[in-house]
Amino acid sequence: MNAKTIRISGKCSDLCSASLHAEDGSQMGEDYQGYVPSFMPGGDEDYIDLEIDLVSGRITNWRVPSMSALKKTFGV
Repeated sequence: MNAKTIRISGKCSDLCSASLHAEDGSQMGEDYQGYVPSFMPGGDEDYIDLEIDLVSGRITNWRVPSMSALKKTFGV
């Protein structure tokens, strides 16, 4: 049997940090500190759950966040 997916679950409590960056690498908006944002896979305040395809390295349960979610999280 060949492995296809790795699943990672992490508990951040209220210690999640994130930043948003432009194509040139410059940071956009503010650093985010706090609960896991709701747009993240498994984002239920404390947990993040990622499913990663071992062949492509892509996060398969990722959904593109709305602009309103990014504005709320990063203040852009």
